[in-house]
Amino acid sequence: MSQSDPHDPATSAGPNLLGPADVRSLAASLDLRPTKQRGQNFVIDPNTVRRIVRASGVGPDDVVLEVGPGLGSLTLALLGAVRSVVAVEVDPVLAAALPATVERFAPGHADRFTLVEGDAMRISEVPGTPPTALVANLPYNVSVPVLLHLLALLPSLRHGLVMVQSEVADRLAARPGSRVYGVPSAKAAWYADVRRAGAVGRNVFWPAPNVDSGLVALERRDPPRTTAGREQVFAVVDAAFAQRRKTLRAALRALAPVEAVEVALEHAGVPPATRGEQLDITDFARIAEGLAA
Repeated sequence: MSQSDPHDPATSAGPNLLGPADVRSLAASLDLRPTKQRGQNFVIDPNTVRRIVRASGVGPDDVVLEVGPGLGSLTLALLGAVRSVVAVEVDPVLAAALPATVERFAPGHADRFTLVEGDAMRISEVPGTPPTALVANLPYNVSVPVLLHLLALLPSLRHGLVMVQSEVADRLAARPGSRVYGVPSAKAAWYADVRRAGAVGRNVFWPAPNVDSGLVALERRDPPRTTAGREQVFAVVDAAFAQRRKTLRAALRALAPVEAVEVALEHAGVPPATRGEQLDITDFARIAEGLAA
């Protein structure tokens, strides 16, 4: 009989997941009072973290990047399913406690865990093997900039699932023409196909947030083929939505004289009276090409 691989999640004993009593006990031991400033709402339901891992589609070959692991609820569930987890935590108290929590609740998986203490918005690299997936309960107050920063920084991220405020989930997954389609929708579409992947109730968190939560799934794809750079395209996106009621002919005058704007719109095949919410990321890229010509 062949010996089982201790690093294979399929052949090693799974971690013990955190329940409500565990979360409150860990918080009490740290004299922790969750702060709204950092969007600290900790998942206390094991079934929810199992569901997130399952919906993310990660497997034994994935190196997962997690942002805002907090007390470790999702971290522990991930460690039982993937090759390794790199967790980025900005709170020094939480960061200091997390390795001991992993050792206690997942002793057979601790060698798969790496902690990075820092701000996910400011990191410029991730140690070890490039991560292949992003799975995170993102801090709600900075979820979109964190997501866009990591997608830009780490082209190795091929797929992922993030939990964000429900309204933000709607915006990220919105399609052109939708009432909530805007800057987050267009910029996320530069990197990935984005879709809503479910809702999460308030009662699975401690403390319970005053907003609903949603899951967003991402599958990396190539950006539009264009001679314009990403920053040029994103500048067009920002200008187009700065005043939603304006036509593109008027809105893009923040970037170039009206004559140049008209030439760029003609290059893109976009009527001047069109508004930003009617365009997809490929349209924005064509307009950026025209402005750069």
